[in-house]
Amino acid sequence: MTREATTSRPEGTVAQVPDRTAERLARLAERRARAVAPGGTRRRGQFGARERIERLLDAGSFTETGLFVRARPVGDGARRPYGDGVITGHGTVDGRTVCVFAQDSTVFGGSMGEAFGEKTVALMDLALKIGCPVVGLNDGGGARIQEGVASLALYAELVRRNVKASGVIPQISVVLGPCAGGAAYSPAITDLTVMVDGASHMFVTGPDVIEAVTGERTSAEDLGGARTSNALSGNAHFLATDEEDALDTVRDLLSYLPGNNLERPPEYAPAPARDGAWLDEAVPDRLQQAYDMRDILHTVVDDGELLQVQELFAPNIICALARVEGRSVGVVANQPLCSAGVLDIDASEKAARFVRFCDAFGIPLLTFADVPGYLSGVRQEQAGIIRRGAKLLYAYAEATVPKVTVVVRKAYGGGYAVMGSKHLGADVNLAWPTARIAVMGAEGAVGVLHRRELAAATDPEALRTRLVAAYESTHGTPYLAAERGYVDAVIAPRETREQVCRALRTLRGKRAPMPERRHGNIPL
Repeated sequence: MTREATTSRPEGTVAQVPDRTAERLARLAERRARAVAPGGTRRRGQFGARERIERLLDAGSFTETGLFVRARPVGDGARRPYGDGVITGHGTVDGRTVCVFAQDSTVFGGSMGEAFGEKTVALMDLALKIGCPVVGLNDGGGARIQEGVASLALYAELVRRNVKASGVIPQISVVLGPCAGGAAYSPAITDLTVMVDGASHMFVTGPDVIEAVTGERTSAEDLGGARTSNALSGNAHFLATDEEDALDTVRDLLSYLPGNNLERPPEYAPAPARDGAWLDEAVPDRLQQAYDMRDILHTVVDDGELLQVQELFAPNIICALARVEGRSVGVVANQPLCSAGVLDIDASEKAARFVRFCDAFGIPLLTFADVPGYLSGVRQEQAGIIRRGAKLLYAYAEATVPKVTVVVRKAYGGGYAVMGSKHLGADVNLAWPTARIAVMGAEGAVGVLHRRELAAATDPEALRTRLVAAYESTHGTPYLAAERGYVDAVIAPRETREQVCRALRTLRGKRAPMPERRHGNIPL
């Protein structure tokens, strides 16, 4: 059998594309152009959904999924655009894989329909399969009324994926416009939420409905604006000045986080130590005098950089991501500048959630304590300070990551126990010479223990002064706790970074097996 001869092409010529293939390629190009075209007019100063993704991800790294998905017909005869109001796909941030979805407010107002929901759920499933973070760019009107229960069903499916992914992959929500009704609950379940000042709104019930039902008039900004959500309700974790700042915040956040709970956070070159000699004078001699705990933290962590979480909410406690020797740490610290660093309901819940977040993703905890205890008072008691304050105790006791604590000044009562004490499982506990570890302050203790003596004394103030001095010389120091092994070392403040670095290096191989169980029952 003879082989048919092939016709050779002269060098430098290009093969002709058959007419049918060329036609198909033209149709593909036309459909792609329609699929990526914006659906309508954007608000002033607002990026489009695709622009947002491009600005978030590394240049040229985005691969889109579900480009040709269309909304389900609902009998109104309207033409259904490609994409159905949400853009989904994956790309990289600093070379690391990230899944992202962006709601497009120019298509059906960014509302969720069935196809919209299926695309988002499919992206969540993909992120879980490959073990990478998910970033959601929210800017939509909630459930799509025209599609009825199907829209509601997909919101529930999305929340189920959020819960399944919780503690497995980092989930970050960015609210860039409205996020109302059922749509608000998905960001609430994710790990971290970023909002834009003056542009973002997140609430369950809008101002118009509230006014119709209750007669009370309010604005969207007061109800669930970015500042309200960051400072009052605690629903958001970061307040951005504009969309660019919001997306930069997400990139910064991802640099501290692992891709999933089985990976370690990324590591960077260690920063040179800063001069810590001034720490020896950082704490005022007078107990009632405030100081800024952030000044101390800036000296201990790499490059003095703190990425504070919920900075405007419960400012009496600081929660921040930072690095020590190039490795991520979660910092929890009382802030004496605000309410003397006392633990109230908001501070307890803020810190508890942050501690559990760090524990879920293998980020060591570094605690700085200067706490007068839990806040007392009728309002706090009636609002549940016992149940809600217990969340922080539970979170520290449950955490299995390396835990290092530095007692800077006061560590009184329940505040001593909860702020990373040995008794809740801290691995290394250090104290400054200025530390005062006791059931309560000297003044209060003397008033309770020596009430009768003071009442009978001819010079009660002189007696009180002597008794306070005696109490402080024994109970008002870190040495009694050190004698019992509750504090591993009393260190000079200038040695803090060195000692923290040593402790974290030692604890890198920590193992902490837990009893087999479905999950604990935190006092929610």
